[in-house]
Amino acid sequence: MEEIYSEEQQICKITKARPETVKFLLGFSKSMHVIDYNNMQFETTLN
Repeated sequence: MEEIYSEEQQICKITKARPETVKFLLGFSKSMHVIDYNNMQFETTLN
């Protein structure tokens, strides 16, 4: 296992997100709420 992770891998390349994408994701994360109730999870998105 050490041999797999000890070498630097060149497979991944870094991508850059557009400002519109970042704005959309931040807006979505602000509107999403998760509620826990009796071992259940409810996800709601406020408009």
